[in-house]
Amino acid sequence: MNSKTFPLSREQTDRISRDYPTPFHLYDEAAIRDNARRLTQAFSTLPGFREYFAVKATPNPFLLRILADEGFGADCSSLAELRLCETVGLTGERIMFTSNETPDNEFREARRLGAIINLDDITLIDALIAATGSLPDTLCFRYNPGAAKAGNTIIGRPEEAKYGLTRDQLFEAYARARDLGVKTFGLHTMVVSNELDEQYHIETARMLFELAVELKDRLGIRLAFINTGGGIGIPYRPEEKPLDYPTLARGARAAYDQVIVPAGLDPLSYHMECGRAITGPYGWLVTRAFRHKETYRSYIGVDASMADLMRPGMYGAYHHLTVLGKEKAPATHTYDVVGSLCENSDKFAIQRPLPEIEMGDLLVIHDTGAHGHAMGYNYNGKTRSAELLLRPDDSIVQIRRAETLDDLFATLDLPAAQSFK
Repeated sequence: MNSKTFPLSREQTDRISRDYPTPFHLYDEAAIRDNARRLTQAFSTLPGFREYFAVKATPNPFLLRILADEGFGADCSSLAELRLCETVGLTGERIMFTSNETPDNEFREARRLGAIINLDDITLIDALIAATGSLPDTLCFRYNPGAAKAGNTIIGRPEEAKYGLTRDQLFEAYARARDLGVKTFGLHTMVVSNELDEQYHIETARMLFELAVELKDRLGIRLAFINTGGGIGIPYRPEEKPLDYPTLARGARAAYDQVIVPAGLDPLSYHMECGRAITGPYGWLVTRAFRHKETYRSYIGVDASMADLMRPGMYGAYHHLTVLGKEKAPATHTYDVVGSLCENSDKFAIQRPLPEIEMGDLLVIHDTGAHGHAMGYNYNGKTRSAELLLRPDDSIVQIRRAETLDDLFATLDLPAAQSFK
């Protein structure tokens, strides 16, 4: 059982909303830093450990700067994410560039920044040469184990996923890259998302360790690092048990000692690229109830929508919900909590037992610190919300202002439209 808390009172949140109207996303800097340190400490027993924060989870330079200060690198998959990293001083081998169907200009930008490039497909060897003129000295490949490894609900079955090389392609790719002059190699995989079972991640690490040994035996290639991806989950539901970092780290270290050390491959650096696990539990979407509708169900309309948090509407993801000031009140009512988009999937909670909600009540949607604001969009002309940071001294800093209609219309030539015939 994990408790779902919010770092501010109803009164504090009301005061903040006078300067920053709801809806807004709020992140807790102290909690994020503490979590980053716990992860680093747990995995410090593994050689060369580095966490590459998955920028896609929360692409905000203020948060990237905080995590860079904690020693993290960045996992990027687009041009924009690369540029954000450069903005906060993350360059070179502190960037892992893992993309798919990669455009040439993104390869060129990754090379310019000196990022470690992680290729998703064997054909991208030639594409990278064509785009940049050569291969870098260091190259990584993403492995897709297919039916040999089970996936999960969010990312799907590996054999149906668009990511990664097959086993046969993997060995062919390493041999070809070696023959083309690549000197340093890494191995990457990510076959699940939001997985809370420590043993699953331990077995993933073991799979990569065993592949490292086979690469040495078959091709004479000694890997410099493995990257187990970013599938560590968070407990979205209060009854779920959080994954335990020390348990996972101990299991990975035991597999390392059983497989890598006897093969003479020690030291082999251990990397990860978590996003959700780093910031997810320490972000919240704050919204206000302003409509109450009674038909076949009781509906509470809030000023946030699926444009601010897509996960529940996209694939039925659960996010816990708290009515501020009524945390200990009995859940006497059952509601659908909904936004105002013209989509019936625009629902944050369906038939959720909650305390009685009155108009003007503040609602907190938990665990939106990753894949929350980042997945926002402008359907129905909705403008995306602000992002706020709660500093360790309890001050509030706006780290992204709310969009305006001027922002939304900036790419339109409105005068031309008025004269269009």
